[in-house]
Amino acid sequence: MAAKVFESIGKFGLALAVAGGVVNSALYNVDAGHRAVIFDRFRGVQDIVVGEGTHFLIPWVQKPIIFDCRSRPRNVPVITGSKDLQNVNITLRILFRPVASQLPRIFTSIGEDYDERVLPSITTEILKSVVARFDAGELIPYLPAGQSVLLQLPQ
Repeated sequence: MAAKVFESIGKFGLALAVAGGVVNSALYNVDAGHRAVIFDRFRGVQDIVVGEGTHFLIPWVQKPIIFDCRSRPRNVPVITGSKDLQNVNITLRILFRPVASQLPRIFTSIGEDYDERVLPSITTEILKSVVARFDAGELIPYLPAGQSVLLQLPQ
């Protein structure tokens, strides 16, 4: 009699563990300041952007890709020439964040590491074009207090 009770408890426990594992794999969390895009193995990237909170998905078929949508800083150092052909070593600090409604498009066209692929080239070219408009002497008043700029004469 006791063996039958323990056997039924064991079967119930195993069934409960399997059910709990399936439910656990069907839930995912999107933290505050983040958004998720769902990748479906059959339909590809869905156009819906999922907001903060706990959400359901179909296990082994769907996968959430989580993006950070908060403003983040990035420093881009550039050595460029000024209007009077002097080399200027300057660092640009930018704050960036993705547009949440465009996350499916960003993921399909660029990928998860969009910031590593896009920002360095854009910021470098824009910074070079802006610095090239000024003489090296005109750039010095825009430095923060206590900092200096390294000017190198062309060889």
